[in-house]
Amino acid sequence: MKTRAITAFFFTIVMLGSFFFGAYTFSIFYLALSTMGLIEFYKLIKSQGTKPNRSLGVLLNLVIFLMFIGNNLFDWGSKYLLLLIPAVFLVFILELYKREREPFANVGYTFLGIIYVTIPFCLFYTMGFMKHSYNFHLPFSFILMLWASDTGAYLFGRKLGKTRLFERHSPKKSWEGFFGGVFTSVLVAFIVSMVFTEINAYILMGMAVLVVSFGTLGDLVESMLKRSLNVKDSGTLLPGHGGILDRFDGLLIGAPMVFTYLYLLLN
Repeated sequence: MKTRAITAFFFTIVMLGSFFFGAYTFSIFYLALSTMGLIEFYKLIKSQGTKPNRSLGVLLNLVIFLMFIGNNLFDWGSKYLLLLIPAVFLVFILELYKREREPFANVGYTFLGIIYVTIPFCLFYTMGFMKHSYNFHLPFSFILMLWASDTGAYLFGRKLGKTRLFERHSPKKSWEGFFGGVFTSVLVAFIVSMVFTEINAYILMGMAVLVVSFGTLGDLVESMLKRSLNVKDSGTLLPGHGGILDRFDGLLIGAPMVFTYLYLLLN
C-alpha cells in the first residue's frame, strides 16, 4: 500500500507537469507514454506465443504520433501522411521472410496495438489543440474526470455496491459504483467549468458522462485482455499500479469517444 501511494504521488506530479510546462513537454510526454504503452502491449502478446512485429509497430507509432505533433505545432504533419503507406504494407512483406505458423496473427496484432494504444493517445493529445493553439484545459479536465470517476466508483461501490456490473470480466465492479463515478465526475466537471470559464458547463458535464461510461468500458476491455492472456498486470513500470495500460485503460476507449464529442460540438 505504501509503495502504491508513493508511486501515485510522484506520477501525479509528473502528470501535472506534463500539462503545465507547455506544448513541447505535453507532446514529448504523451509520445513517450504512447510508445511505452505499445511496447508493453506487444510484450504481453508475445508472452503467449504470437509474435507481432514490435520494431515496425513502434516505428508506425512514432510516425503517426509525430504527424499529430507536426500538424498541431509546426503545420507539417499531413505532408508526411504518405509515409504510412509503405510502413503499413512493410508489415505484410516482412512477415514473408519469417517462418511462423500464424503469420497473419502476427500482422493482426501488430496493427491491433496501433489501434488500441497509439490512436487513443494521439486523439487525447489532440484535445490540447482543439482551438489550434495549445491549451491544456480539455485534456486536463479529461484526466480530472477520469480520476474522479475511479475515486467515486471505488467509494460508492465499497459502501453500496451489490449489483455486479460485468462480473465475467471484473467481479468487483458494481452498478452502484458506476453511478457513484458518474456523480463525482459530473461534480468535478461543474467545478472545472467555474475555473475554465471559456468551456460551457453543459459540454463539460456531458463530457464527464462519456468519460465515466467509456472509461469504465476501457477498464473492462483491458481486464478482458489480461484475463485472455492470464496475466495480473500489463507491466511493472509503475510499482503498485502495474503498467502503462493498467494506469491508462480508461483513456484507451474513452479518449476517442470524447474527442469525437468535443470535435463535433466545438468545431
